Amino acid sequence: MRRLHPDPVGAVTVEEAYADPSRAPHDGRPWVYMCMISSADGATSVDGRSGQLGGAGDHAVFATLRQNADVVLVGASTARAERYGPPKRKDLQIAIVTRSLDIDWSSDLMRSGQALIVTTEDAGPVPDDISVIRVGRSDVDLAAALRLLHDRGARVVMAEGGPSLNGQLVTGGLVDELALTLAPALVAGRSARVAHANLAVLTEMSLVHVLEEDGSLFLRYRAQASGSR
Repeated sequence: MRRLHPDPVGAVTVEEAYADPSRAPHDGRPWVYMCMISSADGATSVDGRSGQLGGAGDHAVFATLRQNADVVLVGASTARAERYGPPKRKDLQIAIVTRSLDIDWSSDLMRSGQALIVTTEDAGPVPDDISVIRVGRSDVDLAAALRLLHDRGARVVMAEGGPSLNGQLVTGGLVDELALTLAPALVAGRSARVAHANLAVLTEMSLVHVLEEDGSLFLRYRAQASGSR
């Protein structure tokens, strides 16, 4: 990849571009970064999946950010649509946020021992062999869930969507960083934005870098409030 901002250089590795030793827990919760991809016209998926938007560079960024995370946080609908399996790293946990518990308990991910269910206090039963966090009643309390993940030793959490989960994180003031791939494509359709919610909350972000490869732009932003920590 080449770096366009800051200080343009002809080549930079994904690992050095996304390394950041300053990521640290704060306010009783882990550092949270969102990783998403969007077309030039704002679509985050094509026919319900993001795969057609990404290329080798996006896959490299995704893999590097997963390598730097202790826990992956993802909505159940996204996990189903993207057909999540067990992560390659045996110590990486996939925390699936769900109110309905519409989960295939026989899937490879659920049988791997690397899945964690994040649901409400009044949701139904979860199989005894699967870890569960219960926070909130009508809705999952993500702030409380992150505090419990911190208590379990998580320092960095990677949020992989979908847009509804991202919207809850944004409106809750729980996002420290955004890694956004801007794909050179137009999609139209009805795809959701990177984050959406009924409530609009402005979170000021600072641009950390812009990388480019094969027409895709790789943008890294940091929440200004997190930058002072």
